[in-house]
Amino acid sequence: MARTEAEAKLRINLEKPAIWRVINPNARGPLGYPVSYELRYEANSVSLLSPDDFPQKRAGFTNYHLWVTPYDPDERYAGGTYPNQSKGGDGLPKWTRANRVIDDKDLVLWYTLGFHHMVRAEDWPVLPTVWAGFELRPFVFFERNPALDLPKDP
Repeated sequence: MARTEAEAKLRINLEKPAIWRVINPNARGPLGYPVSYELRYEANSVSLLSPDDFPQKRAGFTNYHLWVTPYDPDERYAGGTYPNQSKGGDGLPKWTRANRVIDDKDLVLWYTLGFHHMVRAEDWPVLPTVWAGFELRPFVFFERNPALDLPKDP
C-alpha cells in the first residue's frame, strides 16, 4: 500500500508482475473485502531519450508508468501547463517532489502509455491502425459476474 506520492511512482516490470489497484479501505463489497479498481495495462514502453536530453526533461512524466497524486484542481497536465515553453521538470516531477500523503485522499492516477514504432514499408503512405490502451476495472465490487442474468431478448 502506497502512502505517499514517492511510494506510488511505479514502472511496469515484466520480471516482477504486479496488480495495480486503488483501494477504498472505508467501503466493503458484498464479499467483505475493500472495494477497489484495478488498472490493467497492456503493452507499453519506456523512453529511449537520455535523462539529460531536453525533450526528456520536458516530458518528465514518462519517467514512470504510473503516478498517483492527491486531487488538486490546479494540477491538470502531466507535463505542466506550458510544456513547450518549459525548461523541464514541470508537472508531475515538480508536484510530487513534496511527497504528499495520498492515504485516505481523493486521488488522481496518471498513467503514461506509449509504444515504439519501427517504420516499415507497409506504413507508407498511411500508417495502419496501431492499438494501445489500458482498463480501469472494478475489483470485488460484486459478489458474482453481473452480466450472468442479462435478459435473453433485447
